Amino acid sequence: MIELLKELIKIQSDTKQGANDALLFCAEWLKEKGQEVKVHENNGYMMLTAAKGQGQDTIVWNGHVDVVPGHPDQFVPMEEMGRIYGRGSADMKAGVAAMMQAFVELDGSALNRIVQLHIVTDEEIGGRNTSKWLVEQGYTGNFVICGEPTGLKIGLQSKGILRMDLTFKGKPAHGSRPWEGINAIESAMKFHMGMADLPFRKESTEYYEQPSVNLPIIKAGDRYNVVPEICEMSYDIRFMPGQDKDEIVRQMAELAENLKLDMEYKASGSTPALTTTKENPYIQSLQNAIRETVETEPVLFGQHGAADTRYYAAVNGGEGAIEFGPSGDDWHGNAEYADISSIHQYKDILKQLAAAPL
Repeated sequence: MIELLKELIKIQSDTKQGANDALLFCAEWLKEKGQEVKVHENNGYMMLTAAKGQGQDTIVWNGHVDVVPGHPDQFVPMEEMGRIYGRGSADMKAGVAAMMQAFVELDGSALNRIVQLHIVTDEEIGGRNTSKWLVEQGYTGNFVICGEPTGLKIGLQSKGILRMDLTFKGKPAHGSRPWEGINAIESAMKFHMGMADLPFRKESTEYYEQPSVNLPIIKAGDRYNVVPEICEMSYDIRFMPGQDKDEIVRQMAELAENLKLDMEYKASGSTPALTTTKENPYIQSLQNAIRETVETEPVLFGQHGAADTRYYAAVNGGEGAIEFGPSGDDWHGNAEYADISSIHQYKDILKQLAAAPL
């Protein structure tokens, strides 16, 4: 399994072609181990599925082999002090290698549920061509594990995404006489200051202290001597499970009205929050598997970002898709690594969960 991981790291999968090469390597490796594999393609992006077992319930193991760009030496795996260093070692070729090995070791005839293995190639750019496509084709299940690096902690929830594009309208005037105009940038500044006091910003949950609001884009003004008439501003809002994105939009519109600002807005895109609870029977089984394998008490937490879990959860009302993977650090950084012992533990936990009684 560790040699498999090293071979995956060697494949420079930070391009579409490179990720497809890694995917085909995975397919051939599984076939050589006697597994039946289907390779799919959508918009030039490849993915594979494999399944074994029988029954009414289905567990999906999802992993991606695409990585963010790295330096050439990062595609030369290095083993040192119980760690494997290299681009994608943690995010998430370690999880993929463990899933592949666990899948091979499963005795399908003894399983009372179906286990599906999904390996995809575009998670780092949104997953719409692969994981989303697989779900649309009916490849989903009652419980889905995306093997992102979580340190063997269970990321059972994640924030939803709301992207808001705002346009503030002012009144142009000569820069030497700003009192004769309405500065659209200043209007946007007033709005941004008021955002901090909106009710949705002050809410919290068991796993989150607050939602997150990022102001990543501002476009306004092009001359020193003109009061700017237009200011365009965009927000990336990550709302917590239980919050209503439409209510957030309503609060923002009301804020502009109360401040007497001329503002137009649109929600340019949104993703629902993942709302899996600790009472979910698969979460209970997973915790038991962790206790028996690692001999520590499982840790449940909420992810701030989004992963391919969102596509699987969308068909189950936000339930049943989690992030759970081995330990590592510095993913997307120059010293990315995966912890070897946790990769072995992760494989054993996956097998135990697959064989757990219903």
